[in-house]
Amino acid sequence: MEQLQKAREDAEPFDVIVIGGGATGLGCAFDASSRGYRTLLLEQSDFAKGTSSRSTKLIHGGVRYLKQGQVSLVFHALRERKRLLKNAPHLVSTRSFIIPSTRWWEKFYYGLGLKLYDLMGHSDDFARSEWLSTTCVRNALPTLQANPLYGGNRYYDGQFDDARLAINLMQSIYEQGGIALNYAKVTSFIKENGRIQGVYALDCESGETFPIHAGVVINATGVFTDRIRQMDDPGHKPVIRPSQGVHIVLERSFFPGDSALLVPKTADGRVLFAIPWYNRVLIGTTDSPVETPVLEPTALEEEIEFLLDHAGRYLTRAPSRSDIKSIFTGLRPLVSRGKSKKTQHISRNHTLLTDPSGLITITGGKWTTYRKMAEETIDRAIRVGKLPPQKCKTADLPIHGWCHSPADDPHYRFYGSDEKFVRALAGSRQGWTEPLHPHLTCRPCDVAWAARNEMARTVDDVLSRRSRSLLLDVNAALNITPIVATILAEELGHGRSWIQQQIEEFQEIAGHYQPNRNEKR
Repeated sequence: MEQLQKAREDAEPFDVIVIGGGATGLGCAFDASSRGYRTLLLEQSDFAKGTSSRSTKLIHGGVRYLKQGQVSLVFHALRERKRLLKNAPHLVSTRSFIIPSTRWWEKFYYGLGLKLYDLMGHSDDFARSEWLSTTCVRNALPTLQANPLYGGNRYYDGQFDDARLAINLMQSIYEQGGIALNYAKVTSFIKENGRIQGVYALDCESGETFPIHAGVVINATGVFTDRIRQMDDPGHKPVIRPSQGVHIVLERSFFPGDSALLVPKTADGRVLFAIPWYNRVLIGTTDSPVETPVLEPTALEEEIEFLLDHAGRYLTRAPSRSDIKSIFTGLRPLVSRGKSKKTQHISRNHTLLTDPSGLITITGGKWTTYRKMAEETIDRAIRVGKLPPQKCKTADLPIHGWCHSPADDPHYRFYGSDEKFVRALAGSRQGWTEPLHPHLTCRPCDVAWAARNEMARTVDDVLSRRSRSLLLDVNAALNITPIVATILAEELGHGRSWIQQQIEEFQEIAGHYQPNRNEKR
């Protein structure tokens, strides 16, 4: 890889090294490089491999956080919501949400809260909330099962493709002069007099380890935050209490219409969403404590049953396990500030730490506020690393792919300004415009484009994050694995043994997404 070789051989130290290629790490590297700092991001796996590709797909202020009194979090998130819609219109769009009222007073109670949400958001890009009659709710949510029903409320928030935004942020880092590397794992720190001066990085493909020096190092590794801090100092006490969120994916026939459903309080006090996404519907989410974070978490049986049970309570056609097209599970890096044992009660605010070694850690938060988190982190890095001060530019800086009028075709829309180049590639070889499976939109040209322009290195990179095939239909994704591996091998210069290895590795990963292969842990 050309950029990896550049990072290895460059004698001049980087200003900033960022560890972690999820939302927060990519945001930090984008911010730092846009200010003109020599920036390097190192990710042990693929960009957005973990939590950052398995969110609820919302760019939102967080209506439920108002009830919890987290007004500051909601205010800043709503401001960032507006910026993301402006800076990445090919990936972020508006979505209406409906809260049905099953008690006579709920319509007014939630309506007043949503009016406050409107005032805090104060954006012409998002329509104002409104009270709805029972007939309006029934028309908007034709498969809603709710008796009695006393009307409801409609409000508007943002929706996006999380993994595609991560890939575009990686491309934006390069456009700003920085370097972002996947499959480059930090194994230890370079230290002088107790201060971190850089890292040792492992090239996961070649097996080589090499030193890279920098003025300041940022830990943005999400649920793996404590591992990196303890690599610096084994005496650091853990600050992360991981929480697991699970979503099931169903056919759109279970939930037609353009509005999403929000049940703010189920029988056991949880929040339930049913959200249209890429001609599917996402049902989520859960909030379960996790002891040990892993890259490929698995849904617990009780989480699957909870989502199926509650989907059956609110939809006229109750889904069964055989109806599930895919299950995806993400781990939230919650920062524990108290003794609450319930992870749903832990604040979603982010935390910024500086250790005696100079290691800066940014953790917590959520996708919507990634840019604000990055701004605060690089401001801190300037002081810690004694870098020449430069102001943040990302509030109004378009993200790669930005275009004034994204394509109407949902398949081409997420490519944004790259659409014309993808179409040209699709027409360069016979059959490259046809989907690889009737239930998916991924085509041969998408695989080739991902390898040539989006740093895809594995079948998982293509089917999980460059396309969202694995999340949309796990069995269909498994069906096209051999052809995807063959195209990718041709693009990357690999042979038959690599193809077989990729097929086997992806089959193992896909097991975490199949409802009939999830086992209790």
